[in-house]
Amino acid sequence: MASPFFFIGKKDGALRPCQDYRYLNEGTVKNAYPLPLISDLMDQFKGALIFTKMDLRSGYNNVRIKDGDQWKGAFKTNHGLFEPMVMFFGLCNSPATFQMMMNALFKDMINEGWIVIYMDDILIFSNDLEEHHVQTRRVLQRLKDNDLFLKPEKCFFDVKEVEFLGMIIRENYIGMDPIKLKGIAEWPEPSTVKGVRSFLGFGNFYRKFIANFSDIAKPLTNLTCTAAGSPPFEWTTELLLLPDKAKPFIVESDASKFATSAVLRQADINGDLHPCAYISQTLNPAERNYEIYDRELLGIIRALTEWRHYLEGSPHPVEVRSDHKNLTYFRTAQKLNCRQARWSLKLSQFDLHLIHVPGTQMIQSDALSRRNGLDDSESDNEDRILLPNALFVRSISPTLFDEIRNHAAKDLIVHEALEAIAHKGPFPMKSSLSDWEVHDGVILYKGKIYVPPSKTLRRDLVRLHHDSPAMGHPGKFNTLELLRREFWWPGMYTFVYNYVEGCAAR
Repeated sequence: MASPFFFIGKKDGALRPCQDYRYLNEGTVKNAYPLPLISDLMDQFKGALIFTKMDLRSGYNNVRIKDGDQWKGAFKTNHGLFEPMVMFFGLCNSPATFQMMMNALFKDMINEGWIVIYMDDILIFSNDLEEHHVQTRRVLQRLKDNDLFLKPEKCFFDVKEVEFLGMIIRENYIGMDPIKLKGIAEWPEPSTVKGVRSFLGFGNFYRKFIANFSDIAKPLTNLTCTAAGSPPFEWTTELLLLPDKAKPFIVESDASKFATSAVLRQADINGDLHPCAYISQTLNPAERNYEIYDRELLGIIRALTEWRHYLEGSPHPVEVRSDHKNLTYFRTAQKLNCRQARWSLKLSQFDLHLIHVPGTQMIQSDALSRRNGLDDSESDNEDRILLPNALFVRSISPTLFDEIRNHAAKDLIVHEALEAIAHKGPFPMKSSLSDWEVHDGVILYKGKIYVPPSKTLRRDLVRLHHDSPAMGHPGKFNTLELLRREFWWPGMYTFVYNYVEGCAAR
């Protein structure tokens, strides 16, 4: 049962003795003592100004093996068979046993909240220098009493910045260790699934410092899939194609409520289109008020301005693709507003060919204009009310409101809802209680009137917003939008859809 013996190198060039205890570990009852979570340790450093870091010498070798059990850890060398008296690296219970010992020795200090211990790394933190010295002496005395020794070359006393567990820590700051970052930057390109997993595992340690880490790492994560039908693991050519002014250019443009984007493309020697450049820019508050026609046109103007040195004077017509069909008639429009007239002059500098392409065929430009995070404003001009309510004639008669109250008073579910709102009890519907309130005998859901389950009442409301002369029989989506401004009930979409589908004027 003796295990093989070997050495591994340390950072300082020394050798660390290790044993291959795989067979012994298979038959060992595992110690489930938990190791500290690094994130929990880091949370304790808030307000700390002064740090002292200590590193124990010999680590696991400070723990004796129980008498009579030494034979289990026997290892073989070219000089014979040996039985260890102390704990070595390689035993599956070494980390848990060592952490349990350190926590037991410093239990009182850990509970006082000025020291953290992870295996053989000790960090003392304080916001007062004199108090810090007292705490440091207590730790040193405790180590001395238990015959534990330190590595002077790895200890740092009374410093304002320290490296601990791969992090740089100072006052109100926790950052990544530049040495570790250098390792990531110089990581060789993985050529196997195992190599990708290794890189992702290393990078995952720092994911809390990187916004949208999962989105950034998704292409690499996809490479780890080994299921049938998965894309092959291969490094392709560079993403961007160098522009060639002698060849035709294609501009794909798109706009959303919050941004415009475009992709400049050219065909390669095989005739396949490749991107040459990307552009994406958010809309300012004034531009967000533009009609969709003008927003799409603005996206084209921005693209032509950005790539003017490629497109102006091109020997071939520049093909501009947009998923907004009305833009194809821009050159023939008889009436233009001032903004459109100004843009028309800019467009006249280029030999353009505007064509309509379905949005499903322009995935890249569409994704650039609609990616998460572009809508960073607190107020959205799309939802702004241009005129106050006082300037509008109310379309709902007081009689209809009385009917809503009467039905609400008779409905059992509404009665239970009123009781829940009044007494903070369980709500009869699958919704948060904070979404509901009572005003003048009427239940409001997110500020909108809840319509009780009366087909006649709900039909009258839909008829008022669809059949009345002022409304002009709008479609199902417009009818639903008009209703949603003031009313709500479960299954509202289906109810309105069925009503409009059966309308004789449709």
